[in-house]
Amino acid sequence: MVCRPGKEKDPLEKIRHSAAHVMADAVQSLFPGTKVTIGPVIDDGFYYDFDREESFAPDDLEKIEKKMREIIQQNLPFEEEEVSKKEAYALFKKKGENYKVEILEGLSDNEKITLYRHGPWVDLCKGPHTKSTGDIKVFKLLSIAGAYWRGDEKRDRLQRIYGTAFLTHKDLEEFLKLRKEAEDRDHRHLGKQLKLFSTLEEDGAGLVLWHPRGAHIRHIIENYWREAHLKGGYDFVYTPHLARRDMWQVSGHLDFYQDSMFSPMKIDEVDYQLKPMNCPFHIKIYKTDLRSYRDLPLRWAELGTVYRYERSGVLHGLFRVRGFTQDDAHIFCTPGQLEGEIQEILKFTISMLSTFGFKEYGIFLSTRPEKSVGSDEHWELATNALKQALEQQGLSYEIDPGEGVFYGPKIDIKIRDVLGRLWQCSTIQVDFNLPERFDVDYVAEDGQRHRAIMIHRALLGSLERFFGVLIEHYAGIFPVWLSPVQLRLITITDAQIDYANKLLKAFQSSGIRVELDQRPEKLGFKIRESELEKIPFMAILGKNEVENKVLSLRSKKNGDLGKMTFEKTLEIIHAAIQSKQ
Repeated sequence: MVCRPGKEKDPLEKIRHSAAHVMADAVQSLFPGTKVTIGPVIDDGFYYDFDREESFAPDDLEKIEKKMREIIQQNLPFEEEEVSKKEAYALFKKKGENYKVEILEGLSDNEKITLYRHGPWVDLCKGPHTKSTGDIKVFKLLSIAGAYWRGDEKRDRLQRIYGTAFLTHKDLEEFLKLRKEAEDRDHRHLGKQLKLFSTLEEDGAGLVLWHPRGAHIRHIIENYWREAHLKGGYDFVYTPHLARRDMWQVSGHLDFYQDSMFSPMKIDEVDYQLKPMNCPFHIKIYKTDLRSYRDLPLRWAELGTVYRYERSGVLHGLFRVRGFTQDDAHIFCTPGQLEGEIQEILKFTISMLSTFGFKEYGIFLSTRPEKSVGSDEHWELATNALKQALEQQGLSYEIDPGEGVFYGPKIDIKIRDVLGRLWQCSTIQVDFNLPERFDVDYVAEDGQRHRAIMIHRALLGSLERFFGVLIEHYAGIFPVWLSPVQLRLITITDAQIDYANKLLKAFQSSGIRVELDQRPEKLGFKIRESELEKIPFMAILGKNEVENKVLSLRSKKNGDLGKMTFEKTLEIIHAAIQSKQ
């Protein structure tokens, strides 16, 4: 076990921490020869990684749970023991726990090691735990997954067992209910069902294929984004997908970010690099002219596709990919403009996120990390500007100490979805480093050159990740304004096809995204298929509708709306579009 230091933890974390130990004990009791690695507490439970030749089967979880209950019923005390590195090394070497040995080899020789025991089972751990195994009352093992030792796919492949524990059975039941709802909303499943996107597997893991319907939603999002930015005083730029590697050396990415960058490629015997960021390109545009304080602030936005190397084990649908499009922007301003610009970004962010249906947020101000660049004066100026902007906007926030980026403090805005989950999307970062590295100056009122301040800013984060969040938030039932198909016309027999085609053209001319289902299938089948595809409105066209020049309208949200004219149908759909709900 490896956990964060500190003895003061909430009771639930202690229970989950202790349950992880009991689970590892149960696994080694049931499956001799299994080696343990690490098993931390996570937000909604715990996990442990194991090295075992045979794969765990889903049925094994029940066996492990049963064994855990036996250990819990023994009410074994958790006992803390402090030993030297040499003693701990000898203990785990004798037990054949090579992963624990490797952990110990990375520690200094004079470091004191803490062990925790319950009965004969022992692990490296800093604690704390419950008093005894009997304090674990409510728990459940959830799933089995693959993992790599220390997250490196070049190292040993492991098996991870996830579990959770709670203080009451009611809390566990509520968690399992939400978990089932989250599984039903999984964007990977819905993306396939609704024909929105797929990912390259054999031909390029972590790369996304946008199918026509998904691409249509992306088109709608991008159009709204562009219109909002033009109204917000931004200009658009476009930049290449790669550049000479030298530029990334100047920017510092090769020093601070190389592990997340793809290998260079040779072009005309020169090393080029796929871009992991857009910012150096925006700086290059800035430096094509001598800028005056009268020109600032400059706000430049780009939907720029970037490429970052993510380990194969962490790739996950649209949430963790290797190629994605950032809704990126950089603002070049003077120190006196900094706070005002941040306030405007905050207002812009909240406005845009609320348009997509997100009304609740977690806001975090991340301060200077241990490893950073820049003067104390710059860090204090930037941090205070972020604080003041948040407070001026009346936004509640938490301080996240030491979690800023190496070049400056930042604000992260996490959106809360319908299930209460927080998703990282928006970020505002103040940067003094890149202006220094690239000599980003402006001519001030005194006629002298001064360093500009650079603000990095993304509102949606990446379009891929944001789209995945939208799918899960709405369970694939998008608001009408975002739906790739807003209305489906369904004929009962071929006799309605001519009427249906006239309506099709009329709705298209009125700006409605409409499809016609004139297949010779049973009406119930066609209605069911439209329901599964989560189309907001469908209009049934039969003999009576043709004779009376009406439509029988059904709403995904409100059910059967009855027979109505083309004009009334159009009014209802346009009202739904305008409401953005």
